[in-house]
Amino acid sequence: MMEVKAVIRPNKLAALRVALLDMPEFPGMTVAKVEGCSASSKTNKSTIKDELTDYSTKVRIEIVCNAEIADALMEKIVAVCQTGQIGDGVVWCTPVPKAFFIAKSAN
Repeated sequence: MMEVKAVIRPNKLAALRVALLDMPEFPGMTVAKVEGCSASSKTNKSTIKDELTDYSTKVRIEIVCNAEIADALMEKIVAVCQTGQIGDGVVWCTPVPKAFFIAKSAN
């Protein structure tokens, strides 16, 4: 099992949801509103306005999935969410040694 995580622009969430739901292996996702800023070495802040507006609202996506589809999910997230501008976000993947559904099992 793997966990695919992404931080994206909020205006890309609807399009990403549609694209992921079209994938037959898509297991579902968790979405949270988050805030953050870029590393200072990646942006050229020339005014105080630039400094203050760098801290922005983003959306964090978390998907626990089979290892076989993790790369495809990451590629889909990048394809849908990139605009080519600084601040598009980031996507990464980490191993999940164990995962259990919390639902009551049918007996």
